[in-house]
Amino acid sequence: MAQPLFIYIHGFNSSPDSYKARFFVDWMAAAGKADQVIVPTLPHWPAAAIDLLEQLITANMDRTITLIGSSLGGYYSTWLAEKYDLRAVLINPAVRPYELLEAMLGEQGNYYSDEIYELTPEHLQQLLAINCLRLQDPSRYLLLTQTGDETLDYREAVEKFRDSPMLVQQGGSHGFDQFESVIPAILAFAEGRIELPAVTDLTVRADKD
Repeated sequence: MAQPLFIYIHGFNSSPDSYKARFFVDWMAAAGKADQVIVPTLPHWPAAAIDLLEQLITANMDRTITLIGSSLGGYYSTWLAEKYDLRAVLINPAVRPYELLEAMLGEQGNYYSDEIYELTPEHLQQLLAINCLRLQDPSRYLLLTQTGDETLDYREAVEKFRDSPMLVQQGGSHGFDQFESVIPAILAFAEGRIELPAVTDLTVRADKD
């Protein structure tokens, strides 16, 4: 039987060297599951990033795939989960990045590499082209978000995924503080179970009721 697979999808101007990506890879390796994680380096062009991710997905369709998308990666994950009927864990996900990034048009630099590029209106159009207005099955998404996100308004994600299992943590940051505490919940969700951590400073909702 093929091993399950987690595809971690990093965010805008990020990379596999981001804290959460590295921590998840190290955590899985320590558990003897290093071969169950892929963290691709994504191109800055959304269409190219989606093409790369689709290649990974179609090459591993014999495995149970769970996407883990952070920030812009959460936006990508939503589109891919809808197309391929996958489960997706969304960590402080971007909901309307084509609006958010409009104010950032111009020269950009990747936080983890020396890559410099121009963010253009074509980037925004490519993002808009993969916008998912409706979710076929909200139960296939697990939303993990923190109210202290300084980059995104967490309420947008809570509204979009209002019928999905979610964990809303008070405070925190866009980087999702104490990410290690939610890894067991991510693994359980990949197996079709909802096991959100029982922490006193979390607002937890397992379903729309």
